[in-house]
Amino acid sequence: MGKIFYLIGPSASGKDKLMGELKARFPQLGTVVMYTTRPIRSGETPDIAYHFITAEEFAAQQAAGRVIESRTYHTVYGPWTYATIDDGAIDLDKASYLMAGTLESYAQTLNYYGEDHVVPLYIEVEPGLRLFRALARERAQETPKYAEMCRRFLADEEDFSEDKRAAFRFPRVYENDDFTACLKALSETIEKELA
Repeated sequence: MGKIFYLIGPSASGKDKLMGELKARFPQLGTVVMYTTRPIRSGETPDIAYHFITAEEFAAQQAAGRVIESRTYHTVYGPWTYATIDDGAIDLDKASYLMAGTLESYAQTLNYYGEDHVVPLYIEVEPGLRLFRALARERAQETPKYAEMCRRFLADEEDFSEDKRAAFRFPRVYENDDFTACLKALSETIEKELA
């Protein structure tokens, strides 16, 4: 039976970059493209970064009982929903997978598949460094959304508080202040679990 290696961390913790490197190192791991109702950012490719859908399309998936996990953020631009939808992309009888998300999405995925099949990979970054990274990413956008960046940073400070993390008792936390060292530690964990 396969496993889901779940990268967990707040925005600008490096999940996307780590995910890209881990995909290259472990090509046998399947990946799952999440769904979102937020607008596409410059540089993103539909159905690669996310499946971009409307709020109405998400509601139809929810009504059909196909939503594995979802969360909605009330942004300065309106509500944006992110979700993993049971679209046939995950088959634990045939493969293992690499996914990324928040504490909330991890908890729902864990509930859906069970703890024997979901391996948590919690990424931690000092808040000042995260804010610096978020600002650099936003400045690179054609139309920067600084107010939303600030809202998300403050929301993540609450959503990933020490109290909320403690409830999960993660066996290990991966510090991403040194990308190479973090990638090495994550790779070692995945290799061990796949052995």
